[in-house]
Amino acid sequence: MKTRRDVMSLLAGGAAAASPLAARAQQRERMRRIGVLMSTAADDPEGKAQLAAFLQGLQQLGWTIGRNLQIDYRWGAVDTDRVRNYSAELVALAPDIILAVGGTIVGALEQATRTVPIVFVNATDPVGRGLIESLARPGGNVTGFTPFEFGISAKWLELLKQIAPRVTRAAVIRDPTATGTVGQLGAIQSVAPSVGVELRSIDARDAGEIERGVTTFARGSNDGLIVTSSRLAVLHRDLIIALAGQHRLPAVYPYRFYATGGGLMSYGPDIVDQFRRAAGYVDRILKGEKPADLPVQTPTKFELVINVKTAKALGLTVPPSLLAIADEVIE
Repeated sequence: MKTRRDVMSLLAGGAAAASPLAARAQQRERMRRIGVLMSTAADDPEGKAQLAAFLQGLQQLGWTIGRNLQIDYRWGAVDTDRVRNYSAELVALAPDIILAVGGTIVGALEQATRTVPIVFVNATDPVGRGLIESLARPGGNVTGFTPFEFGISAKWLELLKQIAPRVTRAAVIRDPTATGTVGQLGAIQSVAPSVGVELRSIDARDAGEIERGVTTFARGSNDGLIVTSSRLAVLHRDLIIALAGQHRLPAVYPYRFYATGGGLMSYGPDIVDQFRRAAGYVDRILKGEKPADLPVQTPTKFELVINVKTAKALGLTVPPSLLAIADEVIE
């Protein structure tokens, strides 16, 4: 028969054995730190939607802000000086990883660090601009999600001719400082002769340049507009859409939010989905995988969005063939 002393000894031994487990259970999870460098302003609704998708993706993978995750944000990285300053600020905070939006921002971050892992979204032509070695094997500390292969840009001109067959002149709005828009313009130029369209390039470094360029270009009923993918065009998208309406220019845009914002038609990747998928890469890197071994992902789907209300305002009848293949029709 066990004495009272025996029982107390057993209880004490059990408590001693359990105490390390209890201590470990009570111990806080390791806090990881993510830097996020956005090209949009903090109050931009599209930027908010993109970031919400990223955060939702992280949460689904078990990351919670305040418990095991801290995020440092920098918004509105558009001009060169601000991009450089924000990049240096985030690297100085010693994050475990940085989410970067756009190739220009990735380039600035690479100048600031070659060791902190970087996951990018919406960076066009990352190989051509020297951000990575190849899509399959990025090398270095950078990987992510690219929105376009240049060939898709030719589709914008083809769609413009389908919805507005009378167009014989088209202005192409591009950021001359963004190397990706050179390839996009080249793809558009490659098909222009075959569809009988003369092209004019309009630089988009600031609002004044865009307004002067579009106003000077628009002079007749045979004119159209194509907007290439760039952070400056996104920043000035409301102005571009308004100018297209004012001058009655049928226009094709690279992202859905242009069409939902009043633009005639968009054809391009789902950028919000890229932010959601980027959370998966961030999770994998935080758990030990290397950016160099994670292939850069291209879009899995392109969306055609048509704003019928805008088409009617321009006096256009959308062909049934286009409506039949549209992913979204805005009435």
